[in-house]
Amino acid sequence: MTEAPVQRGARLSRSARRAQLLLAARDVFAAQGYHAAAMDDIAERAGVSKPVLYQHFPGKLELYRALLTTYADELVGSVRAAIDTTTDNRERVHAAVTAYFDFVAGEGGAYRLVFESDLRREPEAAAVVDGALSQCIDAVAAVVTEDAGLDDDRARLLAVGLVGLSQVTAQYWLDSEQTVPRDEAISLMSALAWRGLAGFPLIHD
Repeated sequence: MTEAPVQRGARLSRSARRAQLLLAARDVFAAQGYHAAAMDDIAERAGVSKPVLYQHFPGKLELYRALLTTYADELVGSVRAAIDTTTDNRERVHAAVTAYFDFVAGEGGAYRLVFESDLRREPEAAAVVDGALSQCIDAVAAVVTEDAGLDDDRARLLAVGLVGLSQVTAQYWLDSEQTVPRDEAISLMSALAWRGLAGFPLIHD
């Protein structure tokens, strides 16, 4: 998703207008948080009137959930794609860690909406975030189960470890002074994760 245009009066298709409004909402929510943001701010950022904004989203909560779902789905898709890029498990680990670093470093601070939302206690918003986390864990667990021959509970526990390591370290790296170059940071965390996972024997040729 790219920068939201701010020119008023442009005629856009409904889908293009919706995408424009989501971009504007991303910028406002990421900067101000859910509770401080106002629909007026989002409409102004998008360069539209409030009635136009309400034609697409009946309220601030519905707009926030739509935005949250968009980026949560993007994260899940990135993790799944990373795992599917290769059958080499060491490369899979590196790709999965990279997916989290890419998401966290993405344009507009979208990761804050997913990982640091001030609306996490709202049940529907929490369900979106928890669902995305669960899908990422499921994707990793499926590979661990297949290749290491572990039962579902143990494979999922390992998957939680890898997903948690990737998320927390990527956030820490972004919020720190980034004295460790990005590629080196990814390699360090991938090596840490791989040295643990490599201890489980590969049961398939």
